Amino acid sequence: MQKENNTTVPLATTPRIRHRKRSNEVIPEPSKANGGNLLVNDRNKYKSMWIRTHSTVWMIGGFALIVYMGHLYITAMVVVIQIFMAKELFNLLRKAHEDRHLPGFRLLNWHFFFTAMFFVYGRLLSQPLVNTVTSDKFLYQFVSSLIKYHMAICYFLYIAGFMWFILTLKKKMYKYQFGQYAWTHMILIVVFTQSSFTVANIFEGIFWFLLPASLIVINDIFAYIFGFFFGKTPLIKLSPKKTWEGFIGASVTTIISAFVLANILGRFCWLTCPRKDLSTGWLECDPGPLFKPENYILPGWISQWFPWKEISVLPVQWHALCFGLFASIIAPFGGFFASGFKRAFKIKDFGDSIPGHGGITDRMDCQMVMAVFAYIYHQSFVMRQGISVEMILDQILTNLTFEEQRSLLMKLGQILQERLEHS
Repeated sequence: MQKENNTTVPLATTPRIRHRKRSNEVIPEPSKANGGNLLVNDRNKYKSMWIRTHSTVWMIGGFALIVYMGHLYITAMVVVIQIFMAKELFNLLRKAHEDRHLPGFRLLNWHFFFTAMFFVYGRLLSQPLVNTVTSDKFLYQFVSSLIKYHMAICYFLYIAGFMWFILTLKKKMYKYQFGQYAWTHMILIVVFTQSSFTVANIFEGIFWFLLPASLIVINDIFAYIFGFFFGKTPLIKLSPKKTWEGFIGASVTTIISAFVLANILGRFCWLTCPRKDLSTGWLECDPGPLFKPENYILPGWISQWFPWKEISVLPVQWHALCFGLFASIIAPFGGFFASGFKRAFKIKDFGDSIPGHGGITDRMDCQMVMAVFAYIYHQSFVMRQGISVEMILDQILTNLTFEEQRSLLMKLGQILQERLEHS
């Protein structure tokens, strides 16, 4: 006697079930959407905090040492960071199976990267390089020729990479190859170009690099601390662990820190002087009116509560307040962008090179946004506009040959002599 559960149903009478196509987006769980994933509710938060704190101490210590060593070492640090960021992002869309059928294709990404590096840094460091080799006639002529034909060299390097890409196209691999080509250019535009503004800030004076970078670190640390102990209200769905308490607490702390930190950093001459060459010695210069203290007498009702009757403020501290506002309100959106990017690719971090923090890119997302703002703000509101002696010398040393410079000097001497005789 057969059991009832062995009875088969004809296929024709089986109802067809239609499944909806699922989205690739990661849908957060209800508990996480309501704040269940906040740091204040994380059971392992003290362990993760210890790991994160340990890494932070090492990073800040190494960063302080490099800053103390000077402009060239900071620039080298930025270059190394850019290379590691590029490596993490190149690997993000890399497919090992396709790469095995495309020998040398990965090298093409680095060709475009170093071409972009040569183009950007060639323009940024041309004048410091000329000032460094002026005493040696052969090196000066070589560097002058290199600067004169710099744009043409970069263009032909790019064209060589473009032709390399076309010649390596393979059937059934077109989509992957063109995707990698577009991804490489996006990295160069969004990541490399923005972070290169950091080097321009360094040579305007370490102050203009150190203050913005420090404010991002301060904002990140205090957002973590306030969110760790007080976070209850989710801030944005892209970053489930970010809270309004952490955002507001970090903003207030960052703005106050900007005002105080600018006063401390602005009193060191070697931090405020611009670097005009590629030497490594400490700098001495006239700091300018921005870094000369001004005394402000406090109102009487304030002096009744506090022992100070007047305070000394550097004019640059008022500019620092703008940096603090940007670092606390706008720059975090660089982190939100990176969070959304990681969610789109279903990854937790861009890498694992920094314990407790993820990859280099995870730490630099807000720094890139801040670096561009610092450069534009300095050029627009701090740096004196118009033609200066330095700008004219820059054009003369860069665009004229040695003989043309000598001829210019003789003619200028004759003109000045004639004016002295008629005066």
